[in-house]
Amino acid sequence: QVQVVESGGGLVQPGGSLRLSCVASGSIFSIYAMGWYRQGSGKQRELVARTISGGDTMYADSVKGRFTISRDTAKNTVYLQMNSLKPEDTAVYYCYADLVLNSGEIPYDYWGQGTQVTVSS
Repeated sequence: QVQVVESGGGLVQPGGSLRLSCVASGSIFSIYAMGWYRQGSGKQRELVARTISGGDTMYADSVKGRFTISRDTAKNTVYLQMNSLKPEDTAVYYCYADLVLNSGEIPYDYWGQGTQVTVSS
């Protein structure tokens, strides 16, 4: 059984930092991409950052220069370092992983349960 599990959310003051972690576990042949989405109250889910095999990364304009995504391939883990946090970063952050479970198959998205990040004084 494949699982994607996030950790590291919490309450932080404006200007502070948090680091989110996400690990994909189970019978996985390969990982094409991992990344983070977020959904604020009353808002649509939006892509925050992602990294694909080979190391390419992309970020939403709203987080460029403040957030950094990194990946530990050996541990099937992706991290999101969030600095200079703003109240508008408050949201549930969801990790996803594009996983290939068997050789020759196409990647399929697996999602974590989400972790709350609240930026408030």
